[in-house]
Amino acid sequence: MNVTGRIDRASPSDVAMLAMGAAGSLSQRAGAVLLLEPGPEFEVTRISALLAEWIRSVPRLRRRLVRVPFGGGRPVWVDDPRFDLRLHVREVKCPAPGDEPALLDVAAAVLTGPLPPSRWTALFVTGLSDGAVALIVVLDHVLADGIGGLALLAALADPAQRPAPTGFPQPPPSLPRLAADAFTERLRSIGRVRTFWRDAKTALAATGGLRPEPIARCSLLRPTGQRRTFAVVRTGLAPLRAVAHRHGCTVNDALLTVITGALSRLLERRGEHVGALSVSVPVSARRSTTSSELGNRFGVLIAALPTTGDPAHRMARITALLAGRKKQAAIASAADLFGPLFRLLAALGLYRRYLRRQRRIHTLVSNVRGPDSIPDLDELIAYLHDELAGIT
Repeated sequence: MNVTGRIDRASPSDVAMLAMGAAGSLSQRAGAVLLLEPGPEFEVTRISALLAEWIRSVPRLRRRLVRVPFGGGRPVWVDDPRFDLRLHVREVKCPAPGDEPALLDVAAAVLTGPLPPSRWTALFVTGLSDGAVALIVVLDHVLADGIGGLALLAALADPAQRPAPTGFPQPPPSLPRLAADAFTERLRSIGRVRTFWRDAKTALAATGGLRPEPIARCSLLRPTGQRRTFAVVRTGLAPLRAVAHRHGCTVNDALLTVITGALSRLLERRGEHVGALSVSVPVSARRSTTSSELGNRFGVLIAALPTTGDPAHRMARITALLAGRKKQAAIASAADLFGPLFRLLAALGLYRRYLRRQRRIHTLVSNVRGPDSIPDLDELIAYLHDELAGIT
């Protein structure tokens, strides 16, 4: 971090998420699996060199989050002088039979495994049955949210979106500078006091208020461990959008209709009948960002969504239920407003206790909304294809 540059400080939502992740069984992470078509041979060292060149222009990827002395404000991201790309980029062979379920098992292990200090990892997976190579990318949520993750991929793929590389490593900001920056931020916070209660009411309304209706007990509320299993269901975006728009709904509304309906059928097979499922949905406060403005900026809505009846009718009801809450969640973030409370509860062990006994939601559904096509991501994959094809 150079002396004249901006301090890369964690946002209130970042710090709250960090505390909540530490209090739970796992930190909150985001991941992606990209399928590549290599040449006859594959050398991770060549691709690592390419990634190293790109990463020079995305400072956050070579930084670690550090706490600051008392009076210095929230934690800051600083250049890690011991950054070693070999800790972040690795290669493994997919276990037999090398099909999609086997690849997803590898992805689940990476997503729940340890992360390097910079809180991200990229794993190349060879040995797939169709000859392809997979690239699994995992980010700790405190590094970037879903929109931020797309910005990182765009910055890696598009030179026009990359800031100019800076000298590395830059010295961390001094304590006097941190204290001055924290003091300025506290002054700004005083100016926001008059809107705090209004924003707090908005954020609470988006999550159903302080005393929501008790949710139905069912097997979805059983405690979970650290093991994760992934599965893929494929459908075309165009027909899904067409159906949603025909009924005056969004793609997200259609996804929620499909997911709650599928969970309802699963519960029925278990002999359980639940007329409504309480679903938590993250709502981004921004449509886009850059690799220089990462972190988390989102609110959360919670709503009891119907599970019975004609799917089109259910989708219309879901749209009506969520219309107001989406706007409320995008306007005010509970993590931003009540971050100190979350951190206190986490430090006392009460947040972990709450997670194990909570009766507020049945499940969480998150969808990272992207454009119809993602040329930057396509270009990134094309670059990797070209590099792989050149390795013979």
